[in-house]
Amino acid sequence: MPPPEFHIEPLGPHHDRAGFSCGVEALDNYLKKQARQDVKKRVAAVFVLTPDGKTVGGYYSLSQFSVDLGMLPQDIAKRLPRYPIVPATLIGRLAVNTAFRGQGLGELLLLDALHRSLTLSQQIASAAVIVDAKDERAMSFYRKYGFLELPSIASRLFLPMATVEQLFQ
Repeated sequence: MPPPEFHIEPLGPHHDRAGFSCGVEALDNYLKKQARQDVKKRVAAVFVLTPDGKTVGGYYSLSQFSVDLGMLPQDIAKRLPRYPIVPATLIGRLAVNTAFRGQGLGELLLLDALHRSLTLSQQIASAAVIVDAKDERAMSFYRKYGFLELPSIASRLFLPMATVEQLFQ
């Protein structure tokens, strides 16, 4: 049987959040208990990967963010204007349902989040994409796509928007 065709769409009331489990309680609880409220209050945009319009195979959240210019590595900071704070996009959470692991869905979600961030940066400025990796496995995942560590904050990584743009050329 061929694998299901997945598509990514904004989280809605018809998505089965209760059936989602990625094995990380904080990520499961966020989707089940908090994500819809965050969307409603406009503090995060949550997107779900679904094979059928109901089942959640994975999800990610995006929010506006800012980063202190002094927290960036010097070689990156010197390429940016000397503003004390620069705009960024935060991938707050990214998780794949354990039922769908091993199908490359984490990469699909990340690339969609990066592409969406790049597209939106043309309307609302964003100099980088920021992530907070939950553990070493997540750090390794993000590093594979070129994310760099912020030296001043453990487990926080960033990807300059110029690098994101290069990914999609």
